[in-house]
Amino acid sequence: MRTVQSNRNVVYDCKYHVVFCPKYRRKVLVSPVSDRLKELFAEKARELEVMISSMEIMPNHVHLLIQCDPQFGIHRAAKHLK
Repeated sequence: MRTVQSNRNVVYDCKYHVVFCPKYRRKVLVSPVSDRLKELFAEKARELEVMISSMEIMPNHVHLLIQCDPQFGIHRAAKHLK
């Protein structure tokens, strides 16, 4: 089901698939690190008023499905989450 959101200028339903990877794609995102990373992403998303619809942390990369206000911009959300 689609959830249409709005602000005073636009009505939107924007979802962005963002992928992060560590330098040289080293396999550093293992159990204790990945658990803490999930907590940090959730905390930062609340702070930025961004919704993380889906998150998958693999040993050498991270997939995020992010919903944010188009006026805030995905580039700002990715910068702060990274």
